[in-house]
Amino acid sequence: MTLERFGLTGSHYGFSACRISDLAATEYTLVTIAADASPSVEPFRADIERCIAAIVRACRQSPRADNLLLRVLSFSDDVKEVHGLKPLSGCPAGDYDGCLPRGGGTALADATLNGVTALVDYGKHLADAGFGVNGILFVITDGEDNASRTKPADVKAALDGARQAEALEALTTVLIGVNVGDARIAGYLKAFQGDAGLGRYVELERADADMLARLADFVGRSICAQSLALGSGRASPSLSF
Repeated sequence: MTLERFGLTGSHYGFSACRISDLAATEYTLVTIAADASPSVEPFRADIERCIAAIVRACRQSPRADNLLLRVLSFSDDVKEVHGLKPLSGCPAGDYDGCLPRGGGTALADATLNGVTALVDYGKHLADAGFGVNGILFVITDGEDNASRTKPADVKAALDGARQAEALEALTTVLIGVNVGDARIAGYLKAFQGDAGLGRYVELERADADMLARLADFVGRSICAQSLALGSGRASPSLSF
């Protein structure tokens, strides 16, 4: 499937997504996973990549699999698109081995803002074309922002604008703190959630295989619930981790 490039007004970063004319369903849930690739993630980078692959495999088992479009980002000192919004059929699980490029720094606000604005922008294109559409964003990180050009308040403004524009029927946002054993980092991420206006914060004390398997299950269930809620006019119910 051919992906088109889209620019975002006032942003250094754009996004890519499949051509609307190629879409066969009448409604879609847009899913974005933004994963931290900073040096501190190195000890469990491969585990996060396996987690993303497990999420894809789980979503393929959903009765709503044909109504999902997935985008994956990585961020360190910059934001990089692993791939744009496309159907799960174009997302082989093996493609996520080594998908998070190494870098320095943590551009958390930039990645979160790009995730939000891309979902809203493409959602508006779909809505204008007569599709039913909602979205869900997961941001996975283990530390503080030290590389962004933007601020948490910019994310909040984008989310406020999305609600006013009503381009998406609903937009769920989840910040996931991984391997957060430091109370100061945990406090920072909770504050970032509030300042950025993100809907939920989930914390993983460690980044071992069992915990990341639980994360993959949680994300997969959340995506399915969001897709099942499409058409109801509401966000999906908050699931337990």
